Amino acid sequence: METSILTSTKKILGVASDYTAFDLDIITHINSAFATITQLGVGSSSGFAIEDDDSKWEDFIANNTKLVSMCKTYVYLKVRYLFDPPVTSFHLNAMKEQIAEHEWRLNQFREESIA
Repeated sequence: METSILTSTKKILGVASDYTAFDLDIITHINSAFATITQLGVGSSSGFAIEDDDSKWEDFIANNTKLVSMCKTYVYLKVRYLFDPPVTSFHLNAMKEQIAEHEWRLNQFREESIA
């Protein structure tokens, strides 16, 4: 399984890993998603950001498969929403609901881990 944050996000977006024309856009949106995750209290309190394809998911959160999976999906949804938003309002609303649900679940994870 791909562990590079940029490469795995590009793959799920349908962008070839060797196609770099949109890397700045995708990295910007990935870092925005990580900023939100940090505000939700997940990960390092000092934040996390990537600059290239060297950053791995394990650099963000290690030893918690469930949390990493939730973060991967959340990052994908946020990047997709910002980078390549759906054209229909139905699909757009469905994606907004998925994003909101993942934010709620990440917040619940944080609350359960400090309780």
